Amino acid sequence: MMCEIMVDPRVDDISMPENLRVGLFVAEQRKRCDKIGCNMEFYSFGFGQSPFHVPPPLERSLGGSAHMGHYSAAEGIEELRKAISGFNKRHFGLDVDPSRIVVGHGTKGLMYTLFFILGGSVIIPSPSWIGYAPQLKLHGKEYHILQMEAENGYKIDPQSLEDLLTKLPEEQHLLILNNPHNPTGAVYTRGEMEKIAQVCRDRHTLILSDEIYALTTYRFENFTSMGRIYPEGSFVTNGLSKDRSAGGYRLGSCILPEYCSDKLKNDFTKVAATVYTNVSTPTQNAAITVYEPNEEIEEYFRITREIHRIMGTEISQSLNEIDGIRATKPEGAFYLLADFNQLSEELKKRGVMSSNELAKSLIDHPHHITTVTGDAIMVKPDNFSARMAFVDYDGKRAFEAFREDPPKSRSAESVFAREEGTRMFTGVAELKKYVDKIKKR
Repeated sequence: MMCEIMVDPRVDDISMPENLRVGLFVAEQRKRCDKIGCNMEFYSFGFGQSPFHVPPPLERSLGGSAHMGHYSAAEGIEELRKAISGFNKRHFGLDVDPSRIVVGHGTKGLMYTLFFILGGSVIIPSPSWIGYAPQLKLHGKEYHILQMEAENGYKIDPQSLEDLLTKLPEEQHLLILNNPHNPTGAVYTRGEMEKIAQVCRDRHTLILSDEIYALTTYRFENFTSMGRIYPEGSFVTNGLSKDRSAGGYRLGSCILPEYCSDKLKNDFTKVAATVYTNVSTPTQNAAITVYEPNEEIEEYFRITREIHRIMGTEISQSLNEIDGIRATKPEGAFYLLADFNQLSEELKKRGVMSSNELAKSLIDHPHHITTVTGDAIMVKPDNFSARMAFVDYDGKRAFEAFREDPPKSRSAESVFAREEGTRMFTGVAELKKYVDKIKKR
């Protein structure tokens, strides 16, 4: 009889990503209910996937590229890297030579490669996106948590960053900056980023600027890429998954720092070639279309950005009307952070003793509300906060309705949100019932 197969112990330190787990759970429950005709509803605020359709130019282009079965350059085909360079110049004011751009299998894959290549420890601001820490654990890499506070809009405080770096060895470090921020929806001002960048310059610290939600910034004129503020020390990542609703295409890009060495470029390419050879050649060729100037794509950005703004504003307002919850008002992306800490004593009396247990309590019968809490978003066990994604609606239908008749007032936007996002607002009403039950002695 064969002995039990051994697995590297680092794998035990991670679990299935919570957003994917709850997303698959809700999808399965809905399928099961459809089959047996039950009327039980599950309210999905856990899984953050763009609700919109793939832009038609990208869909058409992929069909025309299906015959391209050959291998291609590990760093990305030259035509695509040139198109990404032009895209960054038009939208973000970044003048980047294509030789500094690496194409990867999604931004998650690019980050995994970066964490492997770069020396030194990593600083993760909390609350955080769910993906950074598990990747670092798989690498066995040291990381440090930088707490962000509600009073500062859940943004990195330069002085707190300085204090943390002062305590660490005088070696290279990497700060993760997610802008717009998942899970709060916060967007940094240029001035705020200049202060952060100055601390990093003084303390020999690089920045991984995760800008995957950049083009979902509701007031896009307020967005500034860290690549403009700290070009010599920033790795800027972006991709197709959020603003072009093509997460399944698995295509992202990373801009390497200005004046980076040929060795760094070669090392990145060498590791990429070793791990995944190249990103799908048909996908790369198709993506050129949505990085080159295209008015249909620009209209797509404008409409989806406005719908995200309307949904985020209305969901946030509805949550803040529940006595006991404080929700962030997002300025970008499609997430907000709901703070239940005013109810901490009542929650504990009901047996909800930690932030991890909050998610389980919310999903239990009869409320069936899925969120992401606790360890997954890197908050402390006694911090009763939950990430809520507001994407559980028919994005294509909402897109067409908006294009045909855009709401022209705040009241019209409120009507639009409730008509197109009915299930989400029903979920908020169910959340109010949950809070009322918790508060009832």
